[in-house]
Amino acid sequence: MHSRSLSIAAAVALLACNLAGCGTVNEKLSAGVGDYVPQWAGGLPADAPPRPGTPQYDAYMKERERKRLMPAADREKEEQAQKGAAGTTSAGAVR
Repeated sequence: MHSRSLSIAAAVALLACNLAGCGTVNEKLSAGVGDYVPQWAGGLPADAPPRPGTPQYDAYMKERERKRLMPAADREKEEQAQKGAAGTTSAGAVR
């Protein structure tokens, strides 16, 4: 009976170690793999901001700060101009 309980204890310890290992692997993989999953499968949306620590993030934050300091009327005009320009190019692509 002693060898059976030792076998069960070893199996439980092995399963516990495997489960703990999966938690740390998934934590590290999820940060990088999420960038490559398509949006339709639950990945990042197209308008998601860049990740911190990248040059794109620094440029994104500078642009965000510039818009924050801009008067509201000017900000609205700029947003409308950007939407109008985006609408023109997308309408040409549809035809």
